[in-house]
Amino acid sequence: MRKIIAGVDEVGRGSLIGPVHAAAVILKKNIRNKEIKDSKKLTKIEREKLAKFIKKNSTWAIGSASVKEIEKLNILSASLLAMKRAIKKLKVKPNLVLIDGNKSPELSNYLIKTIIKGDQKIKEISAASIIAKVSRDKLMLKMSESFKKYKWDLNAGYGTRDHINAIRKYGVTKFHRKTFNPIHNILSQRKK
Repeated sequence: MRKIIAGVDEVGRGSLIGPVHAAAVILKKNIRNKEIKDSKKLTKIEREKLAKFIKKNSTWAIGSASVKEIEKLNILSASLLAMKRAIKKLKVKPNLVLIDGNKSPELSNYLIKTIIKGDQKIKEISAASIIAKVSRDKLMLKMSESFKKYKWDLNAGYGTRDHINAIRKYGVTKFHRKTFNPIHNILSQRKK
């Protein structure tokens, strides 16, 4: 029996807005040596090009956890929930699931192993990081169309100076994670 390995990674944990996304990817044998590396080491154009290639030549799935789930559970639990959803959506059940980091979702009947800096060491996890990043970036671009002042198309919702200034000037949207600092602090100051 061929060993089927799935790599899993998430993106958006540190963002101040929107859902956290996770991807699970099972690479076909013939593309394992392709120039797949951690999404953070690729340009936007390289990521998008590789994401198309990976999607065409792999089994993959995306899971996410909403802002409400993030605020209810906490960001770590929501990230693990997004990973669990991605793994369970795969059309092929892997023999082994390799997860970036040191925490894994609880899934019965799956062999799961965590790997610190796995996105830099394991092609399947690197591929998952690319799919998750491109997926979330597309969502941020779409969301930014209605909220141009926050520049989410440029900052992906992370706490850049421009984004924080926009929050102070224009307020908090329904997409902001209100339990996250500095948003929580800004909202607390306004109540005083």
